[in-house]
Amino acid sequence: MGTSFITGLKPSGSSRRHGAGRPRQKPCRLIADRGYDSDPLREHLAARGIELIAPHRKNRRKPPTQDGRALRRYKRRWIVERTFAWLGNFRRLVVRYDCSLTVYQGSFHIACFMIVLWRVLK
Repeated sequence: MGTSFITGLKPSGSSRRHGAGRPRQKPCRLIADRGYDSDPLREHLAARGIELIAPHRKNRRKPPTQDGRALRRYKRRWIVERTFAWLGNFRRLVVRYDCSLTVYQGSFHIACFMIVLWRVLK
């Protein structure tokens, strides 16, 4: 896997923005799955000051580059992925039939309420 998709990141902490809004910022760390475990990618991100948190592949031949402390953050990534999967059960949100942003936000809040209700009633 190459690092071509990462090259769009800005080299400095923030950059000037052409228009309204706050300046763009680069992330402190990138949390990814095993597919992104690559030494060239780790080196490329480290040169930009970004920490790659990804578990090592099972067939890795080189020694590990990280200990278990950084992978604790990876465990919390599952919570976000699970929430996206639950929201994927609501077709109205996935397909986005609503043209109005307020109606879409209302549907999103109702879906979140229903997910919490299902979790509480289990």
